[in-house]
Amino acid sequence: MIIDAHLHTSGRETSGEVLQTLDEAGVDIAFLLAPFLTEPYSLDDRDSLRAGNKYLSRLIDGHSDRLVGFAVVNPLHPQAAGDLEEAAGLPGIRGLKMVPTGWYPYDDCAHRVYEVASRFDLPVLFHSGIFIDGRSGRFCRPAFYEAIREHPGLRATLAHLGWPWCDEANAVGVIDRINGVNPEDSQFRFDISFGPPPIYREEVFRKALDVIGPRSMQFGSDRFLPCSGAHIRSAIDEVTALLDLLDVSAADREAIMFRTAAEWLRLPLALSPEIA
Repeated sequence: MIIDAHLHTSGRETSGEVLQTLDEAGVDIAFLLAPFLTEPYSLDDRDSLRAGNKYLSRLIDGHSDRLVGFAVVNPLHPQAAGDLEEAAGLPGIRGLKMVPTGWYPYDDCAHRVYEVASRFDLPVLFHSGIFIDGRSGRFCRPAFYEAIREHPGLRATLAHLGWPWCDEANAVGVIDRINGVNPEDSQFRFDISFGPPPIYREEVFRKALDVIGPRSMQFGSDRFLPCSGAHIRSAIDEVTALLDLLDVSAADREAIMFRTAAEWLRLPLALSPEIA
């Protein structure tokens, strides 16, 4: 089984196209992010984000067994907490995507959104680390997300292993391990989409496996729909090759490729040890 826990929508795909792409890629379940990086959707335009969340809900309609929706809000909009309440009531929305750009994860405006996410039991997928499009990554250092601990019931995933601050990401994640918290009860997960460039990747993954462990790591392609299944499959193959290189066990591969994400979102299959 494979869960793609980080897949962007653009607003230009259909449900049938998405499912066909997943089938071609060999992906069983996808966490779909509402559109915010393709026109007419923009983090700067509150109305476009609200429209994007509604679009995503319609896209998922009738396919919630395979498609899981993540709403997008921008805390810089004063109405963001209310917008998340609105999104939480939409069918198929089970999580939240947030991108710190112009705000820090510890800012009051962010905490107001976290309170709503915690109340509706919506886990949060954050961008963390440098942006590949050149925007300033100064808002996205992993240590800044420790503010999540002020909301004990809130679960968060930091994308991209926080590159280039991967050691800092490990430091955030290892706190629960040091204190004896079981991985499934930890507030933090880390997705392995993109992240370090190839020359760094073996070292970074080896450290993450040793420090935070595979049950805190989850696969995400970070691809943009509409796309071919081969495009997503290339991300899967890249990770598989790296896990081969690191001689990662079958059980640990299962954790990375689906079980961590299933536990994070509390999907029923997380409780089924026979699934492989």
